[in-house]
Amino acid sequence: MNKKLLPALLAGWLLPAVARAADLDGSQLSVLWGVPFAGVLLSIALMPLLAPSFWHHHFGKVAAAWGLAFLVPFALTFGFPAAGAAVVHAALAEYIPFIILLTALFTVAGGIFVRGNLHGSPGLNTGLLATGAVLASFMGTTGASMLLIRPLIRANDNRKHQVHVVVFFIFIVSNAGGALTPLGDPPLFLGFLKGVDFFWTVTHLWGQTLFMVGTLLALFYAIDWFYFHKREEVRPVDPTPDTTRLGFEGAVNFALLGGVVGLVLLSGLWKSPVVFNIAGTEVGLPGIVRDVGLIVITLVSLRITPKSAHEGNQFGWGPMLEVAKLFAAIFLTIIPVIAMLRAGVDGPFGAIVRAVTRADGSPDPAMYFWATGALSSFLDNAPTYLVFFNTAGGDPAVLMTTLATTLVAVSAGAVFMGANTYIGNAPNLMVKAIAEDRGVKMPSFFGYMLWSCGILLPLFGLMTWIWFV
Repeated sequence: MNKKLLPALLAGWLLPAVARAADLDGSQLSVLWGVPFAGVLLSIALMPLLAPSFWHHHFGKVAAAWGLAFLVPFALTFGFPAAGAAVVHAALAEYIPFIILLTALFTVAGGIFVRGNLHGSPGLNTGLLATGAVLASFMGTTGASMLLIRPLIRANDNRKHQVHVVVFFIFIVSNAGGALTPLGDPPLFLGFLKGVDFFWTVTHLWGQTLFMVGTLLALFYAIDWFYFHKREEVRPVDPTPDTTRLGFEGAVNFALLGGVVGLVLLSGLWKSPVVFNIAGTEVGLPGIVRDVGLIVITLVSLRITPKSAHEGNQFGWGPMLEVAKLFAAIFLTIIPVIAMLRAGVDGPFGAIVRAVTRADGSPDPAMYFWATGALSSFLDNAPTYLVFFNTAGGDPAVLMTTLATTLVAVSAGAVFMGANTYIGNAPNLMVKAIAEDRGVKMPSFFGYMLWSCGILLPLFGLMTWIWFV
């Protein structure tokens, strides 16, 4: 066969399929395409409770099975080239940058060891949570979580009740604290890339953030004070003895954290015409530079971090591998779900879209807050933010001014309600895995939701009444 003819034939066969994959019409899909995604969520929710040993050893295989349960029928229905293009898009546009950033933050923050022993009193614990809330908006919820969760657990390892400390840590540091800048949480960064001003969030969400963080800190202090003063709460022998003065090992990683923040910010501010098209997915030069830079920072951190810092943090790849495997299945099986949501009123989830619109056609901020939040609790909150950002018109100039209340509702719902479940935001699972590695008996998926529903939902109700009605 002519060597020039083969590429032409392949292009003629592949490119239409790539286009179909990129423009998947959610209005033509059945809700049955969402079954694998629901299966992933139910597996994460139920299997650790019903079959803990099996799940611990085989969660990666379960995640892969659900991924194939979507991918094989999709390939048979839309063609293997379209399936391949869908996988490439999910990987290059979403999953790989997501995992690279998380890995960089996990590695760099895991290389900073707080030397010495803190003592987990209500005042100290509340102070650590408040510090984490401030840091989260500047180094991301993942970075702040990975930096502080280990010293917080170590500070409380001589106490009988530790679960509430980690649960409130997830509420405050892994979620609510990241609401003030686009660096804090992926949904806000996507809004920044769409044209929302960098400082718009801090000027429009500071009240809601102060309300959430302040109220949660007050509730935590009261609960921690109650437990702290119970009989036999503090064990007579502290597993972490006071042998060294307080300080940092691996402090050079603070500079690397600055590099991570700088690369993420650069990728949003730098506009380059250089774009590479890979199987229908456009990958821009700023994103490539960011990801390569983050990989370099990760490798440098592993190289220069003192061994004692990793040993002190009991640094291991288990939590990161768990997140990587589970979110691979989530990012793959979510493809048809997002397509059906993007179809708007014409899609299978049209009722959700209609629910956020008033009779006169104007957006209902209260419904946007709850709809974005409800989906962000179970879907990845970044694409959910984009769905409702576009549902509200998608024009950043209008959303920042005329429809500012609606954009605040979407932003607050995506960030705050990511705390409702373990899978609402990536740091939630990572913190849970690290806590369990340290011997903290974390609640099950539904056990955690008892905490979140009992504490967070009333606060969201008050927030709705104050700001969105």
